[in-house]
Amino acid sequence: MRSARTASCRGCVTTSAGSAEVATWEEFAAAAPDVAARGRDILYQHGPGLAYLATVRKDGGPRVHPVCPHVAVGRLWVFIGHASPKRHDLLRDGRYALHAFPSPEVDDEFFVAGRATPLEDPELEASIRADLPFNSQPEDRPFELSIERALLSTYGPRPSWPPVYTRWPATSPRPS
Repeated sequence: MRSARTASCRGCVTTSAGSAEVATWEEFAAAAPDVAARGRDILYQHGPGLAYLATVRKDGGPRVHPVCPHVAVGRLWVFIGHASPKRHDLLRDGRYALHAFPSPEVDDEFFVAGRATPLEDPELEASIRADLPFNSQPEDRPFELSIERALLSTYGPRPSWPPVYTRWPATSPRPS
């Protein structure tokens, strides 16, 4: 969970553990509008948001599942079914990575990683559910995906290599 302390990351806040700065989708979009806009386009390129969600299994290994991410009220959400292993992963260890589905037309990629937090506000949940572009069962639990980092990879016409990488938060160049 986030603390109320403000950190140095252009509107981000520090997690309660103090280990990493996280942002809501709205804060991320304010800090990196071009990356967020293109990322949102890639997430929603098939209609509803489509992406692969990576979580951390109980034994520490990775688990990857398709999900329908949804941007609403300035935040990034996923709704996870009651019996889903990824739900248990996120409740135990909130670390996640989300990578948008590929497109048949262009090789551009979008990735975010950070911490997932279950939503505990029934009124906010009802508001978000009212506008979902996909079916969700009442027992599906919403998790907010706070963003620690993002990566947008853009390519030229096929075949094209290497891509242009845009990272957020921006990292300083590596020493040669």
